Amino acid sequence: MRVTQGMLSGNMLRNLSNSYNSLGKYMDQLSTGKKINRPSDDPVVAMKGMDYRTQVKQIEQFERNIGEVHNWMDNTDSALDKNQKALERLRELAVQASNGTYEEGQRANIASEVDELKEHILEIANTKVNNKYIFSGTKTDGDGGNKPYTVDENGNMNFEGNQETVNIEVSSGSKITVNIQPDEVFTEELFNDLTDFANELRQGDDAIGEYIGKLDTHINNNVDVRADLGARQNRIDLIENRVQEQAVTAKDMMSKNEDADMEKVIMNLTSQEAIHRAALSAGSRVIQPTLLDFLR
Repeated sequence: MRVTQGMLSGNMLRNLSNSYNSLGKYMDQLSTGKKINRPSDDPVVAMKGMDYRTQVKQIEQFERNIGEVHNWMDNTDSALDKNQKALERLRELAVQASNGTYEEGQRANIASEVDELKEHILEIANTKVNNKYIFSGTKTDGDGGNKPYTVDENGNMNFEGNQETVNIEVSSGSKITVNIQPDEVFTEELFNDLTDFANELRQGDDAIGEYIGKLDTHINNNVDVRADLGARQNRIDLIENRVQEQAVTAKDMMSKNEDADMEKVIMNLTSQEAIHRAALSAGSRVIQPTLLDFLR
């Protein structure tokens, strides 16, 4: 085959063009830190990258959900702790008033404190976190934005929530209940007992001692609910640890799939640069000689 000047020039330009492409590829990897910058660079890496990225986004959403679970449960436990203290104080008052040595005025003072504690428990029942009533079932907006628990002037409680559970997904296919059943703690019976307790203190009834046992029942209910809540808090801690480990693994896999090996990229760029310079030098020697150069 006869080799012409045109063939040499064409080959040199094609090789220089390929060399520029390689230089551009390594420059892109060096400036972005990624193996590929478009799916056509490596479709397999691109497809795996999409899968890993989806997995990381999903895990990040689970981490945000777990934060919401902690917020809900921690506030619930705090409210129940305050309810526990209020009930224990009411029991102290029941024991105190049942010994028969208190005068009418002193019992009236105890009745006033019972009324205040009842109002305090009512406020706890209407605890609001992130603009949501946490003891109102799934009806977290209460009664159209109004408080779900109300007590009328006769001491009758009215509840406008529901008994449904609030479930939040904390890992793939796993949901955890974050609320407590409203009828387990803040019951109509509780508010009726407190109203009757205050009335009997003012009336000087000898049946005051009966309220010690009734308050013990409400205290036990509160303790049982807190114990169940604590068990769920322990479970969410275990799930959180597992999700955090999954996040580390998923990000590591995504990094190995997408991130460029910078030392290798720099070496490739340096080598390609030397090759390009050599190609330019050789090309200049091949193209420059012409017939006029020979005749001179």
